[in-house]
Amino acid sequence: MKIGLMAGATEATGNGIGDIIDFIKTVEQKGFDSVWLANIFAVDAVVTLALAGAQTERIELGTAVTPTYPRHPMALAQQALTANVACDGRFVMGIGLSHKLVIEDIMGLSYAKPASHMNEYLQVIAPLLRGESVSFQGDEFRVNGALEVPGATPVPLIVAALGPRMLALAGKYADGTVTWVTGPKTLENHIIPGISSAAEAAGKTAPRIICGLPVAVTDDVAGARETVGKALKMYGMLPSYRAMLDREGAEGPEDVAIIGSAEEVRDRIGQLRDIGVTDFTAAITPTAEGVFDATMAVLEAELG
Repeated sequence: MKIGLMAGATEATGNGIGDIIDFIKTVEQKGFDSVWLANIFAVDAVVTLALAGAQTERIELGTAVTPTYPRHPMALAQQALTANVACDGRFVMGIGLSHKLVIEDIMGLSYAKPASHMNEYLQVIAPLLRGESVSFQGDEFRVNGALEVPGATPVPLIVAALGPRMLALAGKYADGTVTWVTGPKTLENHIIPGISSAAEAAGKTAPRIICGLPVAVTDDVAGARETVGKALKMYGMLPSYRAMLDREGAEGPEDVAIIGSAEEVRDRIGQLRDIGVTDFTAAITPTAEGVFDATMAVLEAELG
């Protein structure tokens, strides 16, 4: 199992472009396999990772995730191919639907048919990321064309998939899925078999399972859980994440976060490895002084 880190989640992992790039350069030197950056309401993830890619040599850089609705699939494919050139082939395009709250209530776009939207989106962007032309006629997208980005190589495509329909689409058209605040029971019994069976049916190789969770090595478990619960309260209210927490039997994100002693954190990470997670993405959560360094030390020890 590869070990990566989430950038931009806290001040310790960078907020602005320069700080995020410095963080990525530092963790590359430490030997981490990857860094993932969410595209929310701060820096643009694709642009930031392209800039980081030009200043690094080995580490994989991926978006987790970039929302599809505000971006035409051909335009995003062009951006991803360009970013991959800057990253010398180390860029991963992670995409997702986002949420009705963001797409409809904030941006004013329709969120009426999310699965249909992603189905069409993937049929356009997937071949373009492979360097192929596309000819697609759907209800939302009607695209005929190709991209010619000098020096471009195929870009891996990851989909934030949680529900059965999204897992089926990810398995059929993409290279894997990335999850957030989704616990091990749900990963083992729902996420992994759902996407894996769809990939097998499509004649594809086993998909990547990229699991993102908050992590904190600390003796003050109760205090850390309270901090995580307050910081991530919104995720427990968004329907897609709420459904996964309910599957897990968890009240909130703090119940699936990896919090505890160094040994307990190592055991929880090992559990993810055992159930088939291919990539663990740690969102280090510095709930108190010294927690960031202690957590980083444990994660470094997990590197292969």
